[in-house]
Amino acid sequence: MSFDPDDAVPFHDLLAAQPRLADLVLSPDGTRLIASVQSVNEEGSAHVTRLWEVDPCGKGDSRLVTGCVEGDFAPAFAADGTLLFLSGRENADATSEEPDSHDVSVWALSERGEVRQIAHHPGGISAFTSAARADAVAYTADLSPGTADIETYAAVRRERERAMVTAALYEETAASAWSAALGPDEPHTFVLHSSGPAVIAGSQGLEGGADAALSPDGSLVAYTRPATGRAPDTNTVVVADAATGMQRRSFSRPGHQYYRLAFTADGSALVCQRQREETYDTEWRVTLVAFDLRSGEESDLLPDFDNWPWPGRAVLSPVPGDSTMWFTGDERGHCPVFRRDADGTITRLTASGAYTSLCVAPDGATLYALHSAIDSPPRVVRLDAGTPDQQPAFLNAPGGLRRLPGALTEVRAPADDGFPLRGWLVLPTGASPEHPAPLLVVPHGGPQASWSAWTWSWNPWPFAARGYAVLLPDPALSTGYGQRMQQRGLGQYGGQPYRDVIALAESAWGRADLDATRTAFAGWSYGGYLANRAATLTDRFKAIVSAAGMWNLEALQTDTDMRSYFQKIFGDPRTRRERYEANSPHFDAARMKTPMLIVHGGRDYRVPMGQALSLHSDLQRLGVPVRFLHFPTEGHVIAAPNHIRIMYETVLNFLDHHVLGKEWRRPALL
Repeated sequence: MSFDPDDAVPFHDLLAAQPRLADLVLSPDGTRLIASVQSVNEEGSAHVTRLWEVDPCGKGDSRLVTGCVEGDFAPAFAADGTLLFLSGRENADATSEEPDSHDVSVWALSERGEVRQIAHHPGGISAFTSAARADAVAYTADLSPGTADIETYAAVRRERERAMVTAALYEETAASAWSAALGPDEPHTFVLHSSGPAVIAGSQGLEGGADAALSPDGSLVAYTRPATGRAPDTNTVVVADAATGMQRRSFSRPGHQYYRLAFTADGSALVCQRQREETYDTEWRVTLVAFDLRSGEESDLLPDFDNWPWPGRAVLSPVPGDSTMWFTGDERGHCPVFRRDADGTITRLTASGAYTSLCVAPDGATLYALHSAIDSPPRVVRLDAGTPDQQPAFLNAPGGLRRLPGALTEVRAPADDGFPLRGWLVLPTGASPEHPAPLLVVPHGGPQASWSAWTWSWNPWPFAARGYAVLLPDPALSTGYGQRMQQRGLGQYGGQPYRDVIALAESAWGRADLDATRTAFAGWSYGGYLANRAATLTDRFKAIVSAAGMWNLEALQTDTDMRSYFQKIFGDPRTRRERYEANSPHFDAARMKTPMLIVHGGRDYRVPMGQALSLHSDLQRLGVPVRFLHFPTEGHVIAAPNHIRIMYETVLNFLDHHVLGKEWRRPALL
């Protein structure tokens, strides 16, 4: 693909307006493939979802689902093939005391476009799942502490609204998560059969979220909840009777958490992720496990799989008695699909790209998925369920970009400890030894992540469209390189990972088509932390952009929504001072000289605003040129399309000014 630099519309504006494929589901008979497509609303202030039907055979064009309206999302299929989804459509329940309520509910849509509401809950439903062979739905919704049923909860909500009270009394419930302030309510699992009212299966609690599953016959429901004592690094899997809510079995392991539950096709076992979080001395480890519901035995399904530490959700064969499963996982700059057979044999099915939203056909012979890459937004594809290292067949669906402003290649380099490093390099159109491009170094967030897939929030191509080459390094703690990559970064957030980024940058600087004298550094979240680290350790860069980055790790401990996670890594700052002094950039603030742009959301609870304010204050105190782009209504990621445009325009103008020597241009809307 090529890009015309004279196009009237900047590439970052095209990116912000681009339709986005979000997820994919397949009907029980394999004939209907439904995709969620996000597009920009008329005001340009948010993304809204509509449901599209894709031809599984790849012959016909995709089309809007008949009867679907803007705002329908999270599609799934009932056992009889009825399309289910979540929506904030007007509540049509005539018995409701709030008939005009737009709380998110579960809806059913026939192929003729006839719609009916099948599950409503005061305050809305956050997620749901359906049984594969029964008329049953399990959904996640809130109850207040002390309320035993839905009616009481609805009354409490109405009383608070009449009294205009928004205050919350926190006891054991979290006050915030990611980018949202939370109320005192806790998520619960509810099961709805066609024969009666919803049954409260149990509280999912603080760590439970929206993780629930139904057995194929609808008789059992599984969900997660915090372990007794609310140990922050432990949760429990509960399997309960779906008709009564009575607990049948529970599974727990100290220091581990379970996610993404799925019953096998015969209902005899439950498969899920098991996660052990990183500490100062032990690396992060995630595997897939199976619980035998008769014996209670837990089995590790990937005991020797060292490909990466974080396999995705298990997709299980729909054929009873067949224990085949498929999953995805990062691998050296890609995220392939893997197949695990009954004997434990693991086969990589795809050669390149990154895959999500896996769906398996009823006979287990065909897979459907969303495929993306650093240079390709998500597209709907079809795969053979057993062929190794295949290329996918692309199906007709919205979401494809017409062109990109450059090309993609790789950079490799040895680390200072000899470990073989790699990263992606985006080269802008026209870069050559005669016209070397300026370089922008962009480490990923996480830190347990990898540059393997298309990203909407911190995309390299708007920078390439402005003429910058973009290095996307995978340093220590990145996924896709085995446990050794995790071990190399233990206890040193700003040590080995930072040195790996610089090693890959040095390799890129040696290229004739890049200008080593005109370089900048930009990162988001953990990448923003590495940007702050670079600001205190080197003056090699002409400019640095720190977005949602950590600055003072000691202060972060008391502010972030992941306090227990960071304390497991660094310990109590009063007793483990050496760990903070070795890793927290703010201790070396006096070394900063490079002009910086800070980008931060006012509703960021993962890396709270105090981190940006402290960094900004230190830069001003030291007389270092600094600008601060603040989005009061955004969280840890800038999500609104109009804000995305402003963000890229500001960052690009800042880089042009300090890297290319151009006159500073303040965005018109700022």
